[in-house]
Amino acid sequence: MKKGLVIGVASSIVIAALFGYVVYWAFFDMQRLPEGEFLTESVSPNGAYTIRAYVTNGGATVAYAIRGELVFNEENKKDENIYWNYREDSATIQWVDEDTVDINGHLLRVPKEKYDFRNEQ
Repeated sequence: MKKGLVIGVASSIVIAALFGYVVYWAFFDMQRLPEGEFLTESVSPNGAYTIRAYVTNGGATVAYAIRGELVFNEENKKDENIYWNYREDSATIQWVDEDTVDINGHLLRVPKEKYDFRNEQ
């Protein structure tokens, strides 16, 4: 009896965790964002990074969104999406220092920080 209960609880936990991962992957993974059309780019003061901004059009019933992509100029790393904001159709990118960038009023320390409007509190 106890063995069956343990197997049932463990199975439920595994199924719940798998379901949670699938939801995250399908709806919140920043690496799965739409590509969009290129708008502008800006290189960091020391040349280590480039931020490229793209505008995405979700169709007639969805507003424009801006996707910001971090390019590693001096390291052999894959480009990363670091900025995703809804109801924007332009991008202003300004470097504060070598590792801090202001994208449309959102300060990010690259390469660690990201901004995703879906995660706002």
